[in-house]
Amino acid sequence: MRVLEDGSRTGHRLAIAESVLAPHTQGPPQHRHARHDEGFYVLSGTVRFTVGDEDYDAGTGTLVMVPPGTPHTFANPTDQPAVMLSTFTPDLYVQYFRDLQEVLASGRPLRAQADIDTMSHYATEPATDLT
Repeated sequence: MRVLEDGSRTGHRLAIAESVLAPHTQGPPQHRHARHDEGFYVLSGTVRFTVGDEDYDAGTGTLVMVPPGTPHTFANPTDQPAVMLSTFTPDLYVQYFRDLQEVLASGRPLRAQADIDTMSHYATEPATDLT
């Protein structure tokens, strides 16, 4: 993931990141954001979004918007990489990805509970009622 705008130039109203999902990449556990909208624009490939209990395959040029409180996740189930732009309004959640990067850069494994704990710092929780 590459952070293109961290909110520092938008008065913290908007952050934007680019993500490359390798083939057969599972996404995060299904979760809800309490305080921000999240948008995904698929630049190339296909990304499978799960919203609640429904799956949607989004191809190149598809925009997916997730309002606060909506359970969601995403994955790349295909044999090709997928690239997408993500927006965070306001910018709160972009720090979550920096925290994950620190864990990975340190060589520590990313454990599911540690990921959930990190999400909780940014008004996000697992959608446990759907698992």
